[in-house]
Amino acid sequence: MTMTIPSPITGAAQTSLTSPTYTNVTMPAPTSAGKQVGVTALGGTQTGVRTSSASDPFWLNWVVPAVLKAQRLDSNGNLIGSQQYNTYRLLGSKGVICISGGAAVPMRLRFEADVPCGADVNDPANVRAILSAFIGLLWAQAAGVGDTLVSGI
Repeated sequence: MTMTIPSPITGAAQTSLTSPTYTNVTMPAPTSAGKQVGVTALGGTQTGVRTSSASDPFWLNWVVPAVLKAQRLDSNGNLIGSQQYNTYRLLGSKGVICISGGAAVPMRLRFEADVPCGADVNDPANVRAILSAFIGLLWAQAAGVGDTLVSGI
């Protein structure tokens, strides 16, 4: 698997978080097709943020297809059946407290990329372009997305 999860991770700007960083350690992933880390230390100013524990998780998991699919073509190069996809996922979980004094409940984040089989070979520049724009938008608007998740608007 090419992707490595750095430690520390430099976080994107958020309201009330100054220069956030997340030191992490490798932990067992749910499947052999994944890499998972748990956050063990925080950097910057992150008042009230907690690191990972069994009952208050803070982890990230990168999952690739266990078996890559390929296009099924007939002898004339025509597609047999429906378009096949390889799905990649970045999952995250962070314990959040919903009731003052209550226990943490996992908040879940999911990024999923469904790459049509064949695009990796025939159009890699455009596979990379949509990912670049997608991540660029999230990075540029990271504080706005965080504000929206908190305010609802």
